Amino acid sequence: MKLDRPTAMLGGLSPNAFMQGHWQRKHLLIRQAFPNFVAPLKIAQVRKLARRDDVESRLIWREDDAWQMESGPFARLPRAKETGWTLLVQGVDLHDDAMATLLHQFRFIPDARLDDAMISIAGDGGGVGPHFDSYDVFLLQAAGRRRWRIGSQKNLDLDPDAPLKILSNFQPEEEFVLEPGDMLYLPPHMAHDGIAEGDDCMTISIGFRSPSLAELARGMLETAADTLMESPRSQRLQTLYRDPGQPAVAAAAAIPEGLIDEALKTLQAVRFDRALAGRFLGAYLTEPKPGVVFDVPDEAELPDLADDWPLTGCLELDRRTRMLYTGKRLFINGEPVDEPLSRVLRTLADQRRLPCAGSKPTGPESELLQDWLDAGWIRYCGE
Repeated sequence: MKLDRPTAMLGGLSPNAFMQGHWQRKHLLIRQAFPNFVAPLKIAQVRKLARRDDVESRLIWREDDAWQMESGPFARLPRAKETGWTLLVQGVDLHDDAMATLLHQFRFIPDARLDDAMISIAGDGGGVGPHFDSYDVFLLQAAGRRRWRIGSQKNLDLDPDAPLKILSNFQPEEEFVLEPGDMLYLPPHMAHDGIAEGDDCMTISIGFRSPSLAELARGMLETAADTLMESPRSQRLQTLYRDPGQPAVAAAAAIPEGLIDEALKTLQAVRFDRALAGRFLGAYLTEPKPGVVFDVPDEAELPDLADDWPLTGCLELDRRTRMLYTGKRLFINGEPVDEPLSRVLRTLADQRRLPCAGSKPTGPESELLQDWLDAGWIRYCGE
């Protein structure tokens, strides 16, 4: 995608213009972001996913004027003609290649921010109530129609009696009806409520996570603790606390000031720098989602990359694999890579695929790729 080229997907804006004018700032309604859009999954396939115990799903409805919610897997789901129900299936991109491919359209946003793609199907009148999200979201209408009401209200108090996060005082300011191919972008904390109009309504929600600053601080501290003894300054930490000259005390329960001072000095052994932040974020942001299991391929079908590099085809990251880099450091599925980032590995990370022709790696690189191939993290696709 050309970052300065206008695109229908963003309503005639270029990716750069969208990021500067709308991202984290204001909503954007995009008519026919995907002209002649065909949903990557049929409604029957979404229902089938909700019956699996390795897929996160929720069923939401109203009963006696009160919100109800049940978590999957589901042995039975409402019929399409029933009204007022909504089925949410989370992380569909982890289970379907076509959905994972759809997410590639949004890679003008850093992969580090991508959370997942959720599918919502609903009967006539179905919805999950007025609410807000703490993350950026693109709401792509995949089938049927859905009416959205949105507002930038400051009052985000929630209904304490609802089993899900429902705004207690929703104040809509704008209203849109989305049809297949239409898309609505909402920044964090924009209040919204979507109601299905008619049967066979399907909406794809593409969410981008925002870790809290507390999460980042905790992660940095944990990473610092894990790497503490690797620091060149750690030799001092091997010694014991000493307090020669400690005077006799009348208040034995008081913590000595010298012990407090010494505890603070130990922080000098930790260097909170970009290298530490990169190490934490690389592992944290590439950690696979809970429950992710990679399919280990049949060894007989795998090429031997070290001895016989393929001249055709390509290597592709599995849809569940997360790969990021910072500087010369590469991370994959929560693990740092010992080899420095090379052209070959960077291409694989940025493009999520590596054409074999003209990309023969070095010996250590081919060993890495072979390990990932054996683990199911990448796969070989022939011509």
